[in-house]
Amino acid sequence: MASTTRTQIRPRALLHASGGPRYAVALTVDAIGTGLLRPFLLLYGVMVLRLSAPEAGIAMTAGIVVGLLCMPAVGRWLDRGARSTVVAASMLVRVLGVVLLLAIPEGSAELFTMAALFLGVGNQAWPAAHAALVATVAHGRERDAALAAARALRNAGLGAGALLATVCLAGGTTALRALAVVTALAYLVAAALTWSVRVHARPASPAAVAAVAEGGGAESAPRMGALLAANVIYAFCLNVPEIALPLVLVTQMHASPMWPAVIFVANTVLVVTLQVPVTVLLSRFPRRSVLVVAGAVLTASYLGFLAAVSVGHGWAAPAVAVVSVLCTLGEIIYAGSATALVTALAPAHVLGRALARFQLSTGFGLAVSPAALTALAPHGPVALWGGLAAGTLLAACAVAA
Repeated sequence: MASTTRTQIRPRALLHASGGPRYAVALTVDAIGTGLLRPFLLLYGVMVLRLSAPEAGIAMTAGIVVGLLCMPAVGRWLDRGARSTVVAASMLVRVLGVVLLLAIPEGSAELFTMAALFLGVGNQAWPAAHAALVATVAHGRERDAALAAARALRNAGLGAGALLATVCLAGGTTALRALAVVTALAYLVAAALTWSVRVHARPASPAAVAAVAEGGGAESAPRMGALLAANVIYAFCLNVPEIALPLVLVTQMHASPMWPAVIFVANTVLVVTLQVPVTVLLSRFPRRSVLVVAGAVLTASYLGFLAAVSVGHGWAAPAVAVVSVLCTLGEIIYAGSATALVTALAPAHVLGRALARFQLSTGFGLAVSPAALTALAPHGPVALWGGLAAGTLLAACAVAA
């Protein structure tokens, strides 16, 4: 049973539990660099490399898929004791991707796909490696708060980078190339800082590895099939502000594009400001129960969206914006409990593989959600929001069971 002791927010202790000052700086630099380019990678392929939108989109999807396929190897590497080395490697492989991006001649879809593969591998490997590093330097509820703090810091960096890039986009293709250069430098600096932290864990003994392979013993790998399946559905909430709400507001409700922008900014601000306090506040409850609550809050928000879109007289868009706050709260509760639950369930010698499996389910959910959301939306609000509510409620019941 998970501990129900409440954690207090102590900035100095939280900084240490998150990997120390240098690692915090590395996370910030990495997040800003990611925010500069990742939201505009499709535009880079279309505007700079003169590829068609489908060609660029297929390349980016391939990068996500290959990144997910690399997760078992990342898990095994982590279970050999590597921590900061794996995080630094996830940053360095993205440096290779951006450098290749800068060297691609116009019209080369194959090389753009290769660059997207490097970026995809780094983007998918980073969450599991980072969580393993934090789990090595922090324990119990302090670890949960440290994971939440890193998420808040990363969202702030991503938002700052994206805002800066948006301002710079007026410069056209030259600005996009300059942003790519700055991104590569940011990844390189972040990788050097992370490697200098030198966090390692004791690797699993041969006897422990044999026990895991045989599936026996108290310290064998935890069975998380239901949790991982539920997590695929939970992960849909991360794409609702970026995909589902703009799709509904602009293309179906014919609202001003200002509304999706306002909702996205509000989502970022709420995550940055509330992720740590909410995670600490809920630390008095078992992690599994908190994850179930997250599912209930997300389900309620989806039903709220269903009600909001039916509001007439020009109030539908404001109503959707209000409900989006509830959806963001569900996202915050989910993000603060899901990875923490996995790190609490997994024995130390299989932590890497457990986190890799969890990232595989998260990445799969993020990969399929755009297709699922855009396929459901044309069938009406009941199909979209009712389907999301039903799926999330079932996922929450699976976690509870």
